[in-house]
Amino acid sequence: MRSPAVRWTLGILAGVAILVLLRFKPWQRSDVHNPNPTAHETETLHIGPEVGGRQTLTIAFVPVTCHLTCPITDFASKTSTTGTRFDALRFTEFPSIVESLKSKKILAGFLTVPLAMKLREQGVPIKICCLGHRDGSELVIGKDSPARSLADLKGKTIALPSYLSNENFVFRKVMQDQNVAPDQIKFVIIPPPDMPTSLAAKAIDGFIVAEPFCSKSELDGHGRVLYYAKDIWPHYISCCLVVHEDLIRARPDIVHDLVRGIVQSGEWAETNRPNAAKLVAPYFRQDPKLLNYILTSSPTRVTYRMLNPTDEEMQKIMDMGLQVGQLKKKTPIAELMDRDYLPADVHAAVVDMAQFTGSVHP
Repeated sequence: MRSPAVRWTLGILAGVAILVLLRFKPWQRSDVHNPNPTAHETETLHIGPEVGGRQTLTIAFVPVTCHLTCPITDFASKTSTTGTRFDALRFTEFPSIVESLKSKKILAGFLTVPLAMKLREQGVPIKICCLGHRDGSELVIGKDSPARSLADLKGKTIALPSYLSNENFVFRKVMQDQNVAPDQIKFVIIPPPDMPTSLAAKAIDGFIVAEPFCSKSELDGHGRVLYYAKDIWPHYISCCLVVHEDLIRARPDIVHDLVRGIVQSGEWAETNRPNAAKLVAPYFRQDPKLLNYILTSSPTRVTYRMLNPTDEEMQKIMDMGLQVGQLKKKTPIAELMDRDYLPADVHAAVVDMAQFTGSVHP
């Protein structure tokens, strides 16, 4: 016989266990939706109602405007009863996406183009199927900095999101254009969300990264844009959609739905910028006013058309990667890309904003 104290303790523990089960509902989750359940940097958002027999695919993204088409595709797929249902899975960094792709816990996601090239160089069986955006990255320096060119930044510290980023590559191009030697500027790697606060604290002298962190620094009154990437590298590309070859072989119909969804979401975003900002804000966990500023202050700050890059554009990125030593060999563009799923005619996605509740649904 257990003592009353033991029975009371066991009863409390059982009650707690039931509350935990009711709170997290593990029977509704799977490793596909949450490839790393113990990490707080990932989450599946806006899980809509199941529609009988629909196939589902999880897509990895990080909360930058380069990846804006991913949450839109998620939402559009869940307010429709046709095609594939897409679950946008939020990460805070690219290395976790890379590991999930390598282990096949996820089969599609957004990466920087140089990182996708590096993975392909290393033999990871992924293909670039389309872009997610054009433009959208800037070099930001302190608001009170007198700098007007890179020559004025000699001896200064500039933060990069990664050496395998197009932000690194475009910065190197400006250095070459302005005859600034590689050792005349100090580089540090900082997670993008930490860049505005690091600049405000004067721990760095500037940073180059994708939106929304550039505009956040501007609107907070600590930074100003010195260069837009699009003015240095016309039709600038940062990120792309990659798909694992296993999925391409096994379910080309899903890949077709996905690529079409991303491209059509880009077209919708171009003509519905305020609604796009409102829609993706809860996915990004960011202020819709900030996203609205980025998308509406200038129609060219970041764009979502021309999502089928030319071989020449991709080769230019690869050549810069080889030049700065981040890539080690040339990968044929035909091995790197799969354009078979790009739609011939681009129409705007059907996005029913009447179903938007202003929040995500766990």
